[in-house]
Amino acid sequence: MKALIQRVKNASVTIDGKLFSSIGQGMLVFLGVEKGDTTENADKLCDKVLNLRIFEDENEKMNYSLKDVKGDMLVVSQFTLCGDCKKGTRPSFDKAELPQRANELYEYFVSQARKSQLKVETGKFAAMMDVSLVNDGPVTFMVEK
Repeated sequence: MKALIQRVKNASVTIDGKLFSSIGQGMLVFLGVEKGDTTENADKLCDKVLNLRIFEDENEKMNYSLKDVKGDMLVVSQFTLCGDCKKGTRPSFDKAELPQRANELYEYFVSQARKSQLKVETGKFAAMMDVSLVNDGPVTFMVEK
């Protein structure tokens, strides 16, 4: 399971020209589910993401987590994170989980994140989405579990 995390000033998802979801200051999480991933992987990744200290303190040091700053989270499923680009020029998606199981783990991750009592919004699984964001920093990390 992989998460591409971006610290954002705001972010939103638009589907078919209509606003689907949006957040203010916080974190945009692109989530990729790979074959063999489990709820245990999702638990560990969610805990890591919620507690990752990527927000600045009064001394401009990254000492605060999303939970510390009471930020928002937008979680967007993105199977292309599981793409392998090592050979040739066309990505292979052999490592990506099948859609039904990937959606189950995506929804599970979201439900675990919502237990934090923070605002957690989502994209729509398997939809064609326009994702907009204002990256804060820019600050971007790849986290895997």
